[in-house]
Amino acid sequence: MSLRWFADWLDTHAWSTALHESFYMYPFIETTHVLALTLFVGTLAIVDLRMLGYAYRTTPISTISQSVLPWTVVGFVIMIVTGVLLFYAIPVRTYHSVWFRIKVIMIVLAAINAVHYHYRISKNRVLWDHAPKPPRSVRLTAAASIFLWVVVIFTGRMIAYNWFDCDRPQPDWVITVAGCVIDEVATL
Repeated sequence: MSLRWFADWLDTHAWSTALHESFYMYPFIETTHVLALTLFVGTLAIVDLRMLGYAYRTTPISTISQSVLPWTVVGFVIMIVTGVLLFYAIPVRTYHSVWFRIKVIMIVLAAINAVHYHYRISKNRVLWDHAPKPPRSVRLTAAASIFLWVVVIFTGRMIAYNWFDCDRPQPDWVITVAGCVIDEVATL
């Protein structure tokens, strides 16, 4: 079973079509996704800016993390649920979107960065928690987090303006990267 098969299968569901064609639900879900992303990235940025030594320098990182973590988790959960629904509404086109593929890769890299921070970097937090400017490894992790989430936001926004659609003539490299089925492209 391939991801393309899964996207095709999702596309056959009446609810998928109904969600995409809905006058109110699709925009509501999309708006909720953006608001949840704002909550998630906004609270994450507060912690990351503290880890970089740019904000709240007199407040321990652990205090800031504990204060915003519940909001970060709420934003993340809502963002993931609405993101899955947005994919469900337009599965085949989204699957072929080069921007979507880059976005997914960036989310995976952001997750790896978060796991790296929580299981390796933060083990020694007691040594640098109160420092106005944490060690370089902490700052690099925070900078990577900000960079990756900015790229996720950018690529997510670009999905709507996909210049790499399979239903248009494209260079071979685009057809390959987008996973376009050659038979479909040849018939256009």
